[in-house]
Amino acid sequence: METRLDRYEGAREKKLEQLKQLIKESNNIVFLGGAGVSTESGIPDFRSGEGIFNQESGLSYRPVDIISHSFFEAHPEEFYDFYRRKLCYPKARPNKAHRALVRLEKQGKLKATITQNIDNLHQLAGSKTTIELHGSVFRNYCVDCGEKYDLNFVLKGKGVPHCTKCGGIVRPDVVLYEEHLEHENIDNAVKAIKKADLLIIGGTSLTVYPAATFAQFLKSDRVVIINKSSTYLDLQAMLTIHDSIGTVLDTVISKYIPRPKKTSAKKTSGNKASETKKSDETKKPAVKKAGTKSKKKD
Repeated sequence: METRLDRYEGAREKKLEQLKQLIKESNNIVFLGGAGVSTESGIPDFRSGEGIFNQESGLSYRPVDIISHSFFEAHPEEFYDFYRRKLCYPKARPNKAHRALVRLEKQGKLKATITQNIDNLHQLAGSKTTIELHGSVFRNYCVDCGEKYDLNFVLKGKGVPHCTKCGGIVRPDVVLYEEHLEHENIDNAVKAIKKADLLIIGGTSLTVYPAATFAQFLKSDRVVIINKSSTYLDLQAMLTIHDSIGTVLDTVISKYIPRPKKTSAKKTSGNKASETKKSDETKKPAVKKAGTKSKKKD
């Protein structure tokens, strides 16, 4: 979906140039992303026409009801049947959007990547500053003893997975509907945005709270929206681009990645020479003065 402005000749190119300039001028960028970031990796979003909420669940329940805490408690068998089929994509790989954000991070400009996704693709791409608001399917734990399990443990079994130590139910470390987000993740996200000089919001319809309200913590009006569909912030943002987030980020973020600084060869060589000289001097036998006799130990 594109705006009428985007249809004018050259409008899209001008927006991309404007975004390039904003990134160039900024040194403390924060990215806030949603399900749309991962659709180009083959993972469906939730609310679009072909999204998970508009697909047949394969059960006699609505998808939106299945991924709730109360449903998990009451119908764990049905929950895991849906969960394995619809929410886990272990073969998915990072796309251009994920890789572009890693480049921006390595350039020293991107300080935090706040994601609502649970697919681990930012980390798989190499991101070091990811804040996972809704957890990850790659982490699982026993609700009784806390023993941790990986995604493969959940996928290889059938029915409800049980802890091999105590027999308790193993559940994904993801935030279901009716559950609260981790306070630490919210605090870290808000702190990062308060320090930001540019907030890029991408691949999200901004309808899930509290992430939908995070832009209010930015101390300036430097907000960029990149999303195929409209959001409530479109008219308030400094720049809005209705396009593929992977294409946009890959276009505007430089391919340049600075190399780590190396120690000067001359300096190293000099240090080694100095150390060698000292070592040689230490090894030389002391010259006795004439007329001096060495004392024997008793």
